[in-house]
Amino acid sequence: MKFQISFDSLDIEQNLEVARQVAEHADILEIGSLPLFRHGISVVEAFRREFPKKIIFADTKIIDRGRDVASLFSQAGADWISVMAGTSREVVHGACSKAHDLGKKVMLDLIDAGSPGQEALEAKSLGVDALLFHQSYDEGESLSFLEKWEMVRGNSDLPIFVSAKINRESIDKILEIKPDGVVIGKAICESDDPTGEAQFFYDKLKGK
Repeated sequence: MKFQISFDSLDIEQNLEVARQVAEHADILEIGSLPLFRHGISVVEAFRREFPKKIIFADTKIIDRGRDVASLFSQAGADWISVMAGTSREVVHGACSKAHDLGKKVMLDLIDAGSPGQEALEAKSLGVDALLFHQSYDEGESLSFLEKWEMVRGNSDLPIFVSAKINRESIDKILEIKPDGVVIGKAICESDDPTGEAQFFYDKLKGK
């Protein structure tokens, strides 16, 4: 199971400082949408310079100009980018095609999917490399979104990552569904002890 840590502060240096503390426990470092919206490719370039050997995921949330955005962020140093399931098949396929040309990968974010099961079913044929089963940041603490898990898992053999308001109390419930990857941000990055929290979740995910 992959462990992806998300950094969503508007301050690049703050993100990097926390990342330095927790990177050894993460398989993937995610640059969240807020720093991307504010700083663009510069935050990706900063992470790439700081962590030349780490896998970097840029949460680009592509809805248009798929090929152009994929090219821009791939060349800036991102290994993975995200595209929204609610956009057109042409945009998804274009982003995937360009990313693959550059040796990069694409995760399909199902948060805006009209029919998550159907989007999951079609994803592989469009070139998608993984799925993101995502709870809205503004949604409450409930894990009711997990009710849709079976229709997604049953319709795809692609790796599925789960991103939610995961904390020490909810992690076991998440692990019960056996995702291929887990994305955690706030519980680590806003902790008084980011390293300790990252170690706790890493051990949980790796079965230690």
